[in-house]
Amino acid sequence: MISVLAFARYRSLLGFERLEVKMPETGTVLGLLADPRFSDLPKDALVAVNQAFVKPDAELMDGDEVALMPPVSGG
Repeated sequence: MISVLAFARYRSLLGFERLEVKMPETGTVLGLLADPRFSDLPKDALVAVNQAFVKPDAELMDGDEVALMPPVSGG
């Protein structure tokens, strides 16, 4: 299982704060995000696996924690 955490505005956008999902067949972040539950996630979302930012092709392992965060902006 993979734990997916949604932060900030993504909580209401996706409808959860924490979600347990089965390991995607491809075993990558991209495979995970192909799940229809993530279809509303913007393409510029930041993704971290086990508290380290990763690219979409990053591999996942059973037990990983994936965090979805909006891009940071400010002045």
